[in-house]
Amino acid sequence: MGVDTVGIEQARRAARKALERTYEGRATVSEYKAFRNPDTYLTDFKEVTVLEDQPCKLSFKTLDTTTDTGHIAVMTQAVKLFLSPDVTIAPGVKIVVTQNGVTTEYASSGVPAKYPTHQEIMLKLFERWA
Repeated sequence: MGVDTVGIEQARRAARKALERTYEGRATVSEYKAFRNPDTYLTDFKEVTVLEDQPCKLSFKTLDTTTDTGHIAVMTQAVKLFLSPDVTIAPGVKIVVTQNGVTTEYASSGVPAKYPTHQEIMLKLFERWA
């Protein structure tokens, strides 16, 4: 029995199309890049937009475990971003997502998990550039 690669590719395209129809949000990705100031010849840094208005979807999951911080139990939430596997998102970038009328600034917290149909990026709230 051989592998039906044409059938597999058709199934992947159909799955990707179905998944992308669920994308309700838009993402803008920025990096903090170094540049040489032509006036002072010193290295400065500035925020540079590298991707804009990218269709995406946020997924939220409340984690079952709580962290005991003395007398108060704190629940945590995992935030995952789904988007096209065709774009490159570096770890540590700033990702501003607008979904369901809410705009939130996040930072990517690691290397994206890439699949043939999508990629998944774990996010945390953006605090500041490192």
